[in-house]
Amino acid sequence: MLTKRKKEKVIKEAAVHETDTGSPEVQIAILTKRIDELATHLKKHLKDTHSRRGLLQMVADRRTHLKYLENSSKKRYNAILKKLDLKK
Repeated sequence: MLTKRKKEKVIKEAAVHETDTGSPEVQIAILTKRIDELATHLKKHLKDTHSRRGLLQMVADRRTHLKYLENSSKKRYNAILKKLDLKK
C-alpha cells in the first residue's frame, strides 16, 4: 500500500506546479508507484487473483491517462515517460 509520505513524495516529484495534485502527470506517477508495489506483492502471492485484477485495472487506467496526455501534449507525454522510465 502506498503510504501518505510516499504518495506526497511522488506528487512532489511529478507536480507541474506547486499546488498540483491532479494533473495527468501526477496521476500517472501515483499509478506507476502503486503498480510497482502491487507487482512486488504478486511475486510473493501468486494465487492472489483479486489483487491481480486490481493491478490490471490500474494498468488500464494508467494507459488511459498516458493516451490522454499523448493526444493533448506530446512534450509533457515524453517528459513523463522519461521521468518515470516507462517505455512506449
